Amino acid sequence: MMMAGLRERKKEQTRRRISEVALRMFDERGYDAVTVNEIAEAAGVAKVTLFNYFATKECLVLDAVKDDTAAIVAGRAEGQSPIDALRAHYREMAGQGGGDMDVEALLTRIRVISSSPALLAGVYQAHAGQRYELAAALGDATKDAISAQLMAAQITGVITTLQEAFFHRLSAGVPLDEAGRLLEEEVELGFDLLEHGFSSIKGEKS
Repeated sequence: MMMAGLRERKKEQTRRRISEVALRMFDERGYDAVTVNEIAEAAGVAKVTLFNYFATKECLVLDAVKDDTAAIVAGRAEGQSPIDALRAHYREMAGQGGGDMDVEALLTRIRVISSSPALLAGVYQAHAGQRYELAAALGDATKDAISAQLMAAQITGVITTLQEAFFHRLSAGVPLDEAGRLLEEEVELGFDLLEHGFSSIKGEKS
């Protein structure tokens, strides 16, 4: 067991090193200008090793931004609704206040994605794929396919908006603790809106 644990740690260290090197090179020279061969050489690994960790060049940037909402719904506790499972997951994430998050690395990733049409398209495709997977996972909680698709679209929209607001604050220089506190409040607001709709908003116009 000890050896297996050591191997896993070494694999994770190698994966992290490759990702960090790739992000630094993309940030310095631009995503399109950097080749996979250059990244492998700079990270001190063979090209085949790099592809063992990252299936494509795009994955070097986008793997870290994937969020498996379908797995959260599918793995929810018996008797727990999909919305409650997702709320609990994002409430816990927000409650960690960023933890040991490397803010500079996150901002670098955002810069790299924002400056590359190919990566922006990849983010859109990833979000679409996650939405379809979430709709499939929601299928057992709805009466028809269109209901599941509409629910998945709303959930995905709320989560994406929450993430964008959090990233924007960090980019604007808001301290991580403060950005995390605001994210906690907004997670509750977002899931209140998903669960109760506009009726959850106080101060309606008279």
